[in-house]
Amino acid sequence: MNSELKHIAIIMDGNRRWAKERNLSSAVGHKKGVEALRAALKACQKFGIKYLTVYAFSTENWNRKPEEVNFLMDLLAHTIKNELREMHENGVVLRFIGNLEPLNPKLRGILDNAMEVTKDNTGVNLQIAFNYGARAEIVQACAKIAADGLNPESITEETISRYLYTAGIPDPDLLIRTGGEMRVSNFLLWQLAYSELIVTRQYWPDFNEESLLEAIEEFKQRHRRFGA
Repeated sequence: MNSELKHIAIIMDGNRRWAKERNLSSAVGHKKGVEALRAALKACQKFGIKYLTVYAFSTENWNRKPEEVNFLMDLLAHTIKNELREMHENGVVLRFIGNLEPLNPKLRGILDNAMEVTKDNTGVNLQIAFNYGARAEIVQACAKIAADGLNPESITEETISRYLYTAGIPDPDLLIRTGGEMRVSNFLLWQLAYSELIVTRQYWPDFNEESLLEAIEEFKQRHRRFGA
């Protein structure tokens, strides 16, 4: 649809507030959030968006109640197992960005398998940021650069980009945040340097194809300057 719009990043916010306003459990809100992600992925396929990166679970989310954290881990495992076949048939390349080491071995196995199965596909590239924090990502990148013994004078922006979780993926052209909060919440701090931002008060479970199309149309009206 828009050759300049290759990569959309989304902070999927508002699941719990959506549920609370309806006197429902947060679990129902998170399940509805999965449905919204499915719709967003299909919309990206329809509109020719090559890359979609979503913020699913931050490093700070471990501070939530243990029962909610456990539910989110189980929901991820259940969703990937149930959706993998269809995503693979539709050519989706699935990638998880973040520190997967703390996850239990069974869940890590499910995620690793999904990435292996879809790695050679040629459709939409879906990056799910899970146990992700942008500051931790940058610290880890710097540590790896130091461990590899690179000459400080040889380090460029491109060097650092190659050591991030998103190596090989173009920076987002557009960041969408649902739920109305006006902050980036430690998400893709390096990669979002020149991204256009759209914040909507719509909660994530209500986000749909029309919502994405409205964001794309607004993006097309923007004049990107890239700091110039």
